[in-house]
Amino acid sequence: MMPNNPQNNQESHQDINVVALVKGSERYIFLYDDASRAETLRTFGRFAANPELSFTWYDAAALSQRLRQEREREESKILSRFLR
Repeated sequence: MMPNNPQNNQESHQDINVVALVKGSERYIFLYDDASRAETLRTFGRFAANPELSFTWYDAAALSQRLRQEREREESKILSRFLR
């Protein structure tokens, strides 16, 4: 019997996505998987609404667009595999 190792079990394999924003000396780095994409989008909104952060609504919109574009690229890759 093989040990319970994520490398041995493809079902437990989750890709971690990264989106980052650099604003001067500040760094906003978000790690998320496909299941937490919606929560990541909500986090952008919470950060933008926080007056103590330099993170703006423009930043939230730009990062949200990057998440959507990445999802579209992933879906396109999957679709192209089925069409071959």
